[in-house]
Amino acid sequence: MRTAYQYKLKPNKEQIATIELWLNLLLRQYNYRLGERFSWWEENRCLVNACPLIMPIPQLRDNPDYYSQKKDLVNTKDKFPEYKLIHSQVLQDCIKRVKLAFDRWFKADKNGQRLGKPRFKGKGRYRSFTYPQIKQDCLEGNKINLPKIGLVKLIQHRRLPSGFKIKTATITRKADGYYVTLSLEDKSVPRFNYDVKPTTENTLGIDMGLKDFLVTSDGESVPIPQYYRSSQKRLKTLQKGLSRKKKGSNRWLKSVKAVGKQHKKVADKRKDFHFKTANELLSKADIIAHVDAERRAGGKLKY
Repeated sequence: MRTAYQYKLKPNKEQIATIELWLNLLLRQYNYRLGERFSWWEENRCLVNACPLIMPIPQLRDNPDYYSQKKDLVNTKDKFPEYKLIHSQVLQDCIKRVKLAFDRWFKADKNGQRLGKPRFKGKGRYRSFTYPQIKQDCLEGNKINLPKIGLVKLIQHRRLPSGFKIKTATITRKADGYYVTLSLEDKSVPRFNYDVKPTTENTLGIDMGLKDFLVTSDGESVPIPQYYRSSQKRLKTLQKGLSRKKKGSNRWLKSVKAVGKQHKKVADKRKDFHFKTANELLSKADIIAHVDAERRAGGKLKY
């Protein structure tokens, strides 16, 4: 079984500067490696017998894949010594993200539809980095030991469950600060319980709607909380103040953070509402079935 726990970090000024430096360098590396793949694909995407009459001769080079780009990180560190400040596995994870983004472009999803072309990330759009491996004893009291960053304070609002091992650690920058997400795994806990068979007693049906958030098969309805509507007045005030600031100034940056924090408050309220609603439904029944939107006319349920 895999699960994740997220805690808010309280880094000092030096640690914040290090995190921001890493994010900026990883942003440059991500765009460069993605550009390498685009360049090779543009030059070699057509067959020899299907090329147009007028076409530039491509440079003879191998297809840049995950392993070749990861191997080329040695040359990157020689040309740009600042990349030596980043943990080696964090830098390799950036190459992995490029691979996953490029692979999703060519592979179809479960519905047979291909995803869009990956885009270059603009300034401030690279918001997280991951330690693929981290020590099990990285948590020391109210601090976490992040390699090459040091001991960073965190708000541990709940303890890690016993028996679970820490697999990865992801540092994320959000509107109201920095967070660490610990991915946990316990192979002794099964992911699903396949022994439960649906019956009329242990099954609860739900139908998502527009007037109500959902309606259960027992006739109970859950109203839509309208968190965004209730915060629109505050958002309007903040966005009006943002529009009057000079773009790029210190006051403009403060206004951008204020608007971002308000949007995050709405997102957090929605997330909390979804978790509490799901917990309440699962406390009433072992199996939840919902109406498939594509087959709503037939009234078929989907488990």
